[in-house]
Amino acid sequence: MPKVALYDMSGAQIGELDLLDNVFGIKPNEAVLHQFVKMQLANKRVGTSSTKTRAEVSGSGKKPWRQKGTGRARAGHKRSPIWKGGGIAFGPKPRDYSFKMPRKLRRLAMRSALSSKVLDNNIIVVDKLSLEEPKTKQMVQTLEALQAGRKTLVVTTGDEQNVMKSARNIPGVKPLGVDFINVYDLLNYETLLITRDAVARVEEVFN
Repeated sequence: MPKVALYDMSGAQIGELDLLDNVFGIKPNEAVLHQFVKMQLANKRVGTSSTKTRAEVSGSGKKPWRQKGTGRARAGHKRSPIWKGGGIAFGPKPRDYSFKMPRKLRRLAMRSALSSKVLDNNIIVVDKLSLEEPKTKQMVQTLEALQAGRKTLVVTTGDEQNVMKSARNIPGVKPLGVDFINVYDLLNYETLLITRDAVARVEEVFN
């Protein structure tokens, strides 16, 4: 069972926290992580790129000249892709890039991402995060006291609105409610700063 230090907002260690083995202590599956990130990025693609085919561009359908006897190459109409102003051959058309992974693989990817943070010592667990009012300066001081990295993902239960508002103004810091935690953000951000209650919620869902 992996153990991590438990800190308060001043950066002082106030104890240790035991994490569940099957959520934070598995061997990360890199193949599943790669597939999940591909799925997550593909599902974000809009897929609205479009070009006009020879049937859609404007232009006459009349044969420019007779088939034989002119010495020029035969031509059917001016909308051919080989002509200037003609249609585009094999160009992009609107499509859906999204695909799905089985539920078990999605859960394995999340557990692998969480476990990789523990293995790399890039997880900071805080007893609680709370601010009386939105104060970016105070949030910066808290991150410095906790020695968070340049790119930090701050995960809370989602109820700490003052913390969320204060953290979203800091470059390289992304606040996120625990219900919206995802593999791409876990891998994209160097440090995971998570509250004790959020850890309990993660263990409850992915255990």
